[in-house]
Amino acid sequence: MEEHDKIFLEYVVKALVDNPNDVKIERTVDEMGVLITLTVNPADMGKIIGRMGNTAKAIRTLLRIIGMKNNARVNLKINEPEGSTRPERPAGAMSSAPTMKTVDQAMEDLKGI
Repeated sequence: MEEHDKIFLEYVVKALVDNPNDVKIERTVDEMGVLITLTVNPADMGKIIGRMGNTAKAIRTLLRIIGMKNNARVNLKINEPEGSTRPERPAGAMSSAPTMKTVDQAMEDLKGI
């Protein structure tokens, strides 16, 4: 398979970041498919990930579509920069999103007002 996926990713990422010269893309192919590893300047991580991971999710979706067109499974790994301040989450941990209260809990809260 040609490297259309890598060329596409490089074009999109360099258009999003402030430090396009720091963009590094590695492409490996094995029996599981294509793995593209992306490394960017730590200052640009937020632009690549996006709010709630939406930008990264969109890029991954487009890469999968390119892969399907070429009969290949394409996955994107975004390398986390060294010295990251993001806390490690244990495997299987729930997200930090607030939990929903049950109707009964909400009613009890309202009684206290």
